[in-house]
Amino acid sequence: MLRKTLGNRSKTLATLAVGVVVGGAVAGGGLAVADTKAPRSDRQITNMTDEVNDIKAYYGDTVDAQGEHWASPTGNYAKQVAGIERDAKQYLQARAHHDKGKKKAIVLDVDDTSLSTYNYELETTFVYNPTSNAQYIATKTMPAVFGMNTLAKWAEQQGYTVFFVTGRPEAQRTYTAANLAAVGFPTADASHLYLKNKENPPAYLPCGKTCTTVEYKSGTRAHIESLGYQIVANFGDQYSDLSGGHSGKTYKIPNPMYYLP
Repeated sequence: MLRKTLGNRSKTLATLAVGVVVGGAVAGGGLAVADTKAPRSDRQITNMTDEVNDIKAYYGDTVDAQGEHWASPTGNYAKQVAGIERDAKQYLQARAHHDKGKKKAIVLDVDDTSLSTYNYELETTFVYNPTSNAQYIATKTMPAVFGMNTLAKWAEQQGYTVFFVTGRPEAQRTYTAANLAAVGFPTADASHLYLKNKENPPAYLPCGKTCTTVEYKSGTRAHIESLGYQIVANFGDQYSDLSGGHSGKTYKIPNPMYYLP
């Protein structure tokens, strides 16, 4: 997984606003923006220590007896996510009885949309490493992003089928499904959880082994549509989770920790 983080970018300004993307139009901000312009002065660069402290303050950083970091349920991050969920619930409730006869679905990304990687990011100083990440996923249970498990279960009760589409590799399927189940998400079996399989990509992805994030995720959503589902809402913490069409209303979950193109 390619990531531009605090540890390996020349300049990434983490904005804390969130946007809702509807039909390609974006309202607000909400991602860590990769700026390709070279700074002319050190004063144009956000100090790393200050930026990390800002992120901790935004999440309401708390540390338990084992030294693990947790976001606070009363912090600004939790409050912002709750606002997005309220909007999504109202929208899904209004759409639940429209287009009768069609199978309705919602799609959720996994990392920092369904499951929080906050502690992992702090443990690794925001520098992604596939080996450490795989070890973490295999041995730790990540908490649900505040309220997303409740929203997903509620949507299921309203008749929506819940799909998960993640850039995690196929090798992490068992751990991912177990983690989602452990924190209260709907069943993420083989029919509802899609992971990236570079070794044996599915036939429905024409880009095969070379898919970009946008191609992989939009192509997978197109496949879900081909199964007869109408994707009413799509949730992701990166704009690459939301781009490419094949979904209704899209919701950007805030994530100032890293940027994925």
